Amino acid sequence: MPHPLDPKGTPCPSPSSQDPRVPTLVIRPPRKWVPVDLRELWAYRELITSFTLRDVKLRYKQTGLGIAWAVLQPLLTMLIFTVIFGGLAKIPSDGVPYPLFVLAALLPWMLFAEGLTRSTTSMISNANIMTKVYFPRLIMPLSSIISPLIDFAVSFLILMAMMVYYGFMPTINIVFLPVFLLLALATSLGVGLWLSALNVKYRDFQYTVPFLIQIWMFASPVVYSSSLVPESLRMVFGLNPMTGVIEGFRWALLGSGTPSAMVLVSVGMVIVLLVTGMFYFRRMEQYYADIV
Repeated sequence: MPHPLDPKGTPCPSPSSQDPRVPTLVIRPPRKWVPVDLRELWAYRELITSFTLRDVKLRYKQTGLGIAWAVLQPLLTMLIFTVIFGGLAKIPSDGVPYPLFVLAALLPWMLFAEGLTRSTTSMISNANIMTKVYFPRLIMPLSSIISPLIDFAVSFLILMAMMVYYGFMPTINIVFLPVFLLLALATSLGVGLWLSALNVKYRDFQYTVPFLIQIWMFASPVVYSSSLVPESLRMVFGLNPMTGVIEGFRWALLGSGTPSAMVLVSVGMVIVLLVTGMFYFRRMEQYYADIV
């Protein structure tokens, strides 16, 4: 494209040639074989923080109890499960008091479930921003699975208090807790990437997620121990990625059970879900602004 002419009829220099300090932005199509541009994500780290804090504020906006819900939700769920499954059904808890046994599983499960719910609708809820300005679309589901960490941190203090009450002191295994926490986040992100991309095209998915989470919880060892699963089926049971996460949390905090090959199967499934989710999300990225 030719430069504009000045009053004397000579071409005007471009702004970049007038001032070498003016940056030149070159937009190229993304490389589809690269699922994540880590350097680009790092450049937008402040936007990730802003989206995460916004999600936290919106969650407790105009609520009477505010952040107290982060404590009440797992505690009330624990009480219900303790009465029904620990009291009436007499489900064994590997020598751990049942309230402590189930709360240690509820924390990673709620972190996963909340992140999955938010990430599924993240593309739709941010449609106005997405169609007006460019930023890595991965930021939206990513910030959605990070924001529940605030609730997790508050609930974790209650779990520590209960451990003291029941006389369970953390062992050296607790150093592995961040590993299982990352696995819970990776599972939430992997499934969330699939569902958030599909939800842009098929809005039915946002309505099926609550039902999916409900079924998935009872297919995971939240209210029961994986030791109740027959030995011949444990590898199949490990195909559920949350099996390894929950059993790992209990082992790291309470010392119940020992990580086995079943946990390795769960870790493998986490990796598969995360990698395939990233590739599918990247493949659909070019259509988001058009069909959202």
